[in-house]
Amino acid sequence: MIEEKLKSTGIELPELPKPAGAYVSAVKVQNLVFVAGQIPFVKGVLKYKGKLGKDITLEEGYQAARICALNALSVLKSELGTLDRVARIVRVAGFVNCAEDFTDQSKVINGASDLFAEAFGDAGKHARIAVGTNTLPLGAAVEVEILAEIK
Repeated sequence: MIEEKLKSTGIELPELPKPAGAYVSAVKVQNLVFVAGQIPFVKGVLKYKGKLGKDITLEEGYQAARICALNALSVLKSELGTLDRVARIVRVAGFVNCAEDFTDQSKVINGASDLFAEAFGDAGKHARIAVGTNTLPLGAAVEVEILAEIK
């Protein structure tokens, strides 16, 4: 089981994050689940707030993306009942709240990509976009959304 695999490496899924706006956390269409953008909430508190390259270090950004990915997995588990129904992480979209001259968006979003590869092996490898932006909801440092194929 995927969740047992994560626990064996010291990773536990967080409590299900609540939507921060007028949307649902996930939408299932045939064999795909679209998970809404997740920001780095830990127990209802925004852990990483600010701009990469100004207020937040690259390592902190990486950890923020990892938290976003864990929140996305929590949403998937809630939607599917178990992460074992995930056939593949198809796509990851990562948004980095960053200073104008920050150019390491891909290194930040690796925090999410690396987690998916740890959890699902080859099925965690995905297509991806990593973009910089001037702001994100609630001032979050990072936001990650995913598309998963299910069995």
